[in-house]
Amino acid sequence: MDTTAKRKKAGAAGDIGEETRLRLYRLQVELRYCEKRAYDLFLQNLIKGTTHLSLGQEAIAAAFGVAMRADDWTFCTYRGHAHTLARGASMTGVLGELMGRQCGLLGGKGGSMHLTSVEHGAMGSYAIVGAHLPVAAGAAWSAQYRGTGQVAVCFFGDGTTNIGAFHEALNFAAVWKLPVVYVCENNLYMEYTPISSVTAVEYPAAGRAAAYGLEPIIVDGNDVDEVYRVAQAALARARAGGGPSLIEAKTYRQSGHSRADPAKYRPEGELEAWLARDPIAIYRKRLIDLGVAARVLDEIEAEALRKVDEATAVARASPPPAVDKIEKNVWANGGAAWRN
Repeated sequence: MDTTAKRKKAGAAGDIGEETRLRLYRLQVELRYCEKRAYDLFLQNLIKGTTHLSLGQEAIAAAFGVAMRADDWTFCTYRGHAHTLARGASMTGVLGELMGRQCGLLGGKGGSMHLTSVEHGAMGSYAIVGAHLPVAAGAAWSAQYRGTGQVAVCFFGDGTTNIGAFHEALNFAAVWKLPVVYVCENNLYMEYTPISSVTAVEYPAAGRAAAYGLEPIIVDGNDVDEVYRVAQAALARARAGGGPSLIEAKTYRQSGHSRADPAKYRPEGELEAWLARDPIAIYRKRLIDLGVAARVLDEIEAEALRKVDEATAVARASPPPAVDKIEKNVWANGGAAWRN
């Protein structure tokens, strides 16, 4: 197929132009390279504690990052590096925070599981499973009350669907028609346990949607175009007063639950099958089939690696937080004194 025919095919596919598709590709690549660098830094003992990577799940974060409005809010789990970056937080700020350095988003005091960048609408990574779903509902209620048109988007794992907060938040969101989008990143495992072995329905999120009067929405979480389309529709619905959406994105984490997990519990062949469905490899091939030159994609990848290298250098050179900062930001007044 010649280039002209390929571009006609792209137009026939309809709704996503080349400029947006290149944004989606660039963002996926940046998320992948940055998290791979985080893995390398952990092995060098430059990141303490542990990390929870979302390698293989980049299409979801990228699609919503591009679809959301600048003043919308993101709420995510401890597996939140990609979502924070997707909202525009700097690689230096994220890698610096993971390394516990002053250049980090939280001055090096929060670490991997508490990434927050309010200026970019990234309203926190939550280490307690399910804790952020009611918080996202509260933010959406605020937007509804103030009439701002903002939407709260809340990402969570499949295991969260068996937590009480999931059901409480969904119920209130539906009753009050809140502008909130709940996105279950179903990567098949709740830490080490297959979600299918402890859940009565086939689809842990979408299978419960009808209980709250919501449409069951299931999307291929490794296809960034499909996630982007679903994101656009859900965001538009929320802004128009149509209430919440519950989306189940089927995906797969290519690494273990955390750096300490070798993931030996996965059946033979499962990882290899999902690696063949890698979202970035799939999208690169699609873009080439649609007429984008391979050199353009090569340049995007090279630029992403350069950005990661620069962010790594700055973060490594940044000092750890000073001891006198230990009591700063403990309470809302910026200090450590209890305010009754």
